[in-house]
Amino acid sequence: MIRFEDVTITYAEQPVLANISVEISEGELCLVVGRTGSGKSTFLRAINGLVPHFSGGTLAGRVLVDGRDTAEFPPRELADVVGFVGQDPVAGFVADNVEDELAYSMESLGLPGDVMRKRVEETLDLLGLAPVRDRPLATLSGGQQQRVAIGAALTAHPRVLVLDEPTSALDPGAAEDVLAAVQRLVHDLGMTVVIAEHRLERVAQYADRALLLPEGRIGEVGEILAAAPVAPPVVRLAQVAGWSPVPVSVRDARRHATSLRERLPEPTTRKAARAEPVLEARDIQVKYGDVRAVQGVSLDIGAGERIALMGRNGSGKSSLLWAVQGSGKRTSGTVSVGGTDPKVLKPADRRRTVALVPQQPSDLLYLETVAEECAQADAETGQPAGTCRTLLEGLASVPQDAHPRDLSEGQRLALVLAVMLTGAPGVLLLDEPTRGLDYPAKEKLAGLLKSLDSAVVLATHDVEFVAEYATRVIVMAEGEVVADGPAREVVTSSPVFAPQVSKILGPWLTVADVEAAL
Repeated sequence: MIRFEDVTITYAEQPVLANISVEISEGELCLVVGRTGSGKSTFLRAINGLVPHFSGGTLAGRVLVDGRDTAEFPPRELADVVGFVGQDPVAGFVADNVEDELAYSMESLGLPGDVMRKRVEETLDLLGLAPVRDRPLATLSGGQQQRVAIGAALTAHPRVLVLDEPTSALDPGAAEDVLAAVQRLVHDLGMTVVIAEHRLERVAQYADRALLLPEGRIGEVGEILAAAPVAPPVVRLAQVAGWSPVPVSVRDARRHATSLRERLPEPTTRKAARAEPVLEARDIQVKYGDVRAVQGVSLDIGAGERIALMGRNGSGKSSLLWAVQGSGKRTSGTVSVGGTDPKVLKPADRRRTVALVPQQPSDLLYLETVAEECAQADAETGQPAGTCRTLLEGLASVPQDAHPRDLSEGQRLALVLAVMLTGAPGVLLLDEPTRGLDYPAKEKLAGLLKSLDSAVVLATHDVEFVAEYATRVIVMAEGEVVADGPAREVVTSSPVFAPQVSKILGPWLTVADVEAAL
């Protein structure tokens, strides 16, 4: 179905992919893995002709999809064969509400109205979007928007579906639902699916084969992940324990785990004393029309605490962060940081008090180069020149002369995080900070956040990052707090939010903990 014949893709004389020869069969689910910047998105975009027709650059070799050479067929002439969903679903929206967006691709193909209506209904049910079918896209949560983008690609009934980080904004339950739906398309309809995803623990068990970039090596999922610089916890645990063959699912790993459980002692738990609050929020309420996004939430954030805010998509996490930070909507309630409500502060002063990195970091980037953004951050916060740049270099490799809009998702996040940290805020709020980051990059982020004097609250669906990083977990549902306690207690008591190691070995949370105990 998809064939790359000695493909090399070059931008500005720098090859992003070199000499890739790969064949992906009809009805196969292929997982594309590799470090950030290894060419995964370029590979995916070459499948539907966005590379080179839209992106520019030079393509040597041939890419064939269902017998069509993508060098001769632009994306519009491959739309009936290939459905594509990029990293940023919002960037691909063309309509205002959910139903219109789902119907748009079919309208472009000139399908009859009765066919369109039937497919829209099927897709709404398949992806759990029926409750928001009439909602404007701008009012949806990030996870809901991602499901709409996937649905819009599916309604055209393509033979190939290409997904670039399809679960990055989804809570664990929603991610499982979407991937289960994708698996049904593969098994029941014979659709070919190619997925690039950093959260491999979610996807690996569904894949038939894995492709490692930039090497271009393709093979069994466990074999490829064991040799890759990025691997989910279940694979790293298998390597520590010496299991063979390498399992890629929790179910397979549990079959190996009996002897390992017997070798492990009970993990020690220390209850840390709650630190003096640096931020106090009381009875926070946020309403958007008839929707009550946050309902009477009160919380104290202690100095140096590392808090993970979890919950399904639409539970009110982002609304709570914005209300606490002061620049978002707050219908009622009070917030105090050192006796001052951040809402009354000027933006520069607010950033030094309670800084927030949003889900879309690029919203805060407006200058022409990375160097200019860093210099502006230093000037606005009164820090010595080079402060922001030093912070950025500790997070990621980002060219100083690059335009911020040309950076990858992970690089943009690193830049905005460095900008916010330049002011040394007492409280740092982050909304889905691990989107676009591979495992080594997340380890660096966790290390940086642990080293801060600031209290940190991050809203996230990344249960593996929470296990590595958080000291306290708050779970929200329907705008209310339903759980608040030490990270180990909260995540191990939930089958949805438990990390892979916990599902295999009970009270243990991370591979590093297990390795140290052994």
